[in-house]
Amino acid sequence: MRQLDGDRAIAEALKAAKDADAAILVVGLNHDYESEGFDRPDIELPGLTNQLVWEVLVANPNTVVVNQSGTPVSMPWVEQASTVLQAFYGGNELGNGLADVLFGKVNPSGKLPLTFPKRLEDSPSYPSFGDRGQEYGKILYNEGIFVGYRGFEIKKLAPLFPFGFGLSYTQFEYTSLDASIISPAGDFTISFDVKNTGQVHGREVAQIYITDQQSSLPRPIKELKGFVKADLKPGETKRIEHALDRESIGIL
Repeated sequence: MRQLDGDRAIAEALKAAKDADAAILVVGLNHDYESEGFDRPDIELPGLTNQLVWEVLVANPNTVVVNQSGTPVSMPWVEQASTVLQAFYGGNELGNGLADVLFGKVNPSGKLPLTFPKRLEDSPSYPSFGDRGQEYGKILYNEGIFVGYRGFEIKKLAPLFPFGFGLSYTQFEYTSLDASIISPAGDFTISFDVKNTGQVHGREVAQIYITDQQSSLPRPIKELKGFVKADLKPGETKRIEHALDRESIGIL
């Protein structure tokens, strides 16, 4: 019965998509699939969701796929999708906020706070996840300091979408990077210019990463140490300055 209901829903969605100039397809998870107190067994979208997405994209290539989830999901159809929007869980006003973004009233400016792997096995914690623990009843955090994006980079694994990724309706250009001399206390400042090179007012989240090429201990390839959001009109340039300290470069 559920299969028949699913097939009927897909058929109705395909008809609507074919008859439309553009389609908006909202998929994702809910509290039945992700919550506190239990782990997801995989990162797949539930049921016939992927089949639905595939067929809607064929029926109408001008389809916006909106995913609602608090954690990564696999997207085997992503190369065929012209637009993918990660909505997370926005509460009661998500519908209004989503409409403002999709219709261009608001320029999206968010960045991913987590990495989306192409498959579950690429996740740094996979070898010790769930029933793969090396000791019964215990889960060891074997990835050590290489959690999240650090694990992907040290293994040279390309994710589906990297930590810190996010597009908008405009483009930004970075120039004139400079770093001040580190003070005896370990304080210093990073500065650079950010320019809105597009035609739409937007906000850019400038992320500051540090790498230690001479460390005697294992270190990630790069580590996020700060971020600054810049609000920029078309053609506008702002000088960004961000203060860092000795902890940012591992001096104790």
